[in-house]
Amino acid sequence: MTYSSDMMENKNSSIDMPLSAIEIFALQKKTALKWRNSTSKDRIVKLKNLQKWVLKNKKLIQEAIYQDFKKPPIETDLSEIFPVTSEINHAIKHLASWMKPQKVSNPLSMLGTRGKITFEPKGVSLIIGPWNYPFNLTIGPLISALAAGCPAILKPSELTPNTSILIEKMILEVFEPNQVAVFRGGVELAQELLKLPFDHIFFTGSPKVGKIVMEAASKNLASITLELGGKSPAIVAHDADLSDTAEKLIGGKFINNGQTCVAPDYILVHKEVKDRLVMELKTTIQKMYDPKYEGIENSGDLARVVNDTNYERLKDLLEDALIKGAKLEFGGKNDSSDRYIEPTLLSQTNDTMDIMKEEIFGPILPILEYSDLQETIDYINRNPKPLALYYFGKKTPDMEMVLKNTSSGNAMINDCVIHFLHPNLPFGGVNNSGIGSAHGHFGFLAFSHQKGILTQRVGYNNMSMLRPPYGITTRKILNQLMKWF
Repeated sequence: MTYSSDMMENKNSSIDMPLSAIEIFALQKKTALKWRNSTSKDRIVKLKNLQKWVLKNKKLIQEAIYQDFKKPPIETDLSEIFPVTSEINHAIKHLASWMKPQKVSNPLSMLGTRGKITFEPKGVSLIIGPWNYPFNLTIGPLISALAAGCPAILKPSELTPNTSILIEKMILEVFEPNQVAVFRGGVELAQELLKLPFDHIFFTGSPKVGKIVMEAASKNLASITLELGGKSPAIVAHDADLSDTAEKLIGGKFINNGQTCVAPDYILVHKEVKDRLVMELKTTIQKMYDPKYEGIENSGDLARVVNDTNYERLKDLLEDALIKGAKLEFGGKNDSSDRYIEPTLLSQTNDTMDIMKEEIFGPILPILEYSDLQETIDYINRNPKPLALYYFGKKTPDMEMVLKNTSSGNAMINDCVIHFLHPNLPFGGVNNSGIGSAHGHFGFLAFSHQKGILTQRVGYNNMSMLRPPYGITTRKILNQLMKWF
């Protein structure tokens, strides 16, 4: 586990041997102490350098991600590069105000004191990125770490090796290893990194692995942000605009070939409009991915499954569902040589099927019927809390009924997935779908310790009569305080 760079704090110096993670960690510990008093201008310089590299090397980013799973270049611009550049721009614009100490009001019991909250960097951070959006979801947390004044070690996913190599190249060219470093490798590397006493760990991945990360973090009492996943439902009410709904569901589901943590995992549609919705969904898939009827497999706008393991997993899920009675409404074709699975719609699915037991994370969309809105609420609440919940319909009371009686990381009305791009909303899960929030100010806070500071006046003050020796006066004062506060 070594860092293959000869860059140090003094760029004129050199190292004969590669640096280990332990050595890099030690260097970053020293940097963390220096960065504790860094200004917004100091941090913005680093963010601008990162942004400059990204904009200059868009083509390289597109090529690397295409090599990993044939993601269309324009989709890479939309879902990998734009979120990163917009996150940087947002941080640059607001960082000075985020860093400014916040005054707090005082209750009467604290009369004469002054309280404020300051934001100090947590320290050396570990960022473990996922494979589905390998650039965006690794560099996005780094932006928040840099904004908060934290050096970081990155561990990009080994399942997207071309993107991981590119991330390493970028970090080597923009940062010194005592500031930001990259280690490439698989599970064993992650396990070794997690043994180090990081101040904060930011992990994006599955709930199963998230539990392992949380356990490892507990041994060093490191704070954590877990961006996980789950089966995000999409409710389609009887009064929804079905054409509009279908376009948004298909766009949100099949971007990145369904390999999106906030993609609609299944649809709950009112039985009165189920058949019409299915028809609209079919039409929309054809319109988006095969308008000339040349075969969806020939579309240049559909990515592929990331590797053979996930391809076989998805194929098994589909076969299991069909064997157990699911109806194939659209798609179903697959090609192992290209890791291609056609955008697929299934109806008549039920909870005996594996596809309804685990997050699909691929281009298969089950459709369930309901007759009463309470059914959807009960169904959602019987399962682990999802990362996102989507509602399509026009009646405000029905929307509020769903939102108030279910729990999810985030929720959207009449669209899906795009809430990820909103810089002023916290992005994250709840319980099984995640812990903590990311993006914008919330990402800054994730890597910051909010320190409360109270300044007391010198001499006689609000606590003077509450110190020993205790007497009748002390008791009277306390009795009044307990009534008032």
